[in-house]
Amino acid sequence: MSKGTAKPKTEGAIRAGDGHHLFDLKTAKPIKAGADYSTSSGAVVEGDRMMVGLMRMPKGTGAAPHSHPNEQWVFVMEGEFESTIDGETHRVKPGSVLYIPANAVHSGKAVGDQDLVFFTCKDTSHSIHGIKI
Repeated sequence: MSKGTAKPKTEGAIRAGDGHHLFDLKTAKPIKAGADYSTSSGAVVEGDRMMVGLMRMPKGTGAAPHSHPNEQWVFVMEGEFESTIDGETHRVKPGSVLYIPANAVHSGKAVGDQDLVFFTCKDTSHSIHGIKI
């Protein structure tokens, strides 16, 4: 497929390229990040080798243990995130970035008194969705 005609790996994601370079993630149509294991949703844009998403996870909810073959970065913008990666738990506050290695079993919960808002980045070796454990 030529650039711009490729479909995103994640259904509902916006495809970048072919002259499309600027995206308003706050107004783009949100998609579920993992309907069978996570409460997070948001706008996702995929390019040829990278994808990004601006996600929201309602306070007190979270993601059950899952994994995916792509590594992931999570930058917390608002709220607090309690994340467990390969059995190690981290409390992630705004301004912090979390690294999740490819195939690592991980889970998390929006803790505190507000929703979690985070920016995430993955390579496109797999979709935004993981595989529930």
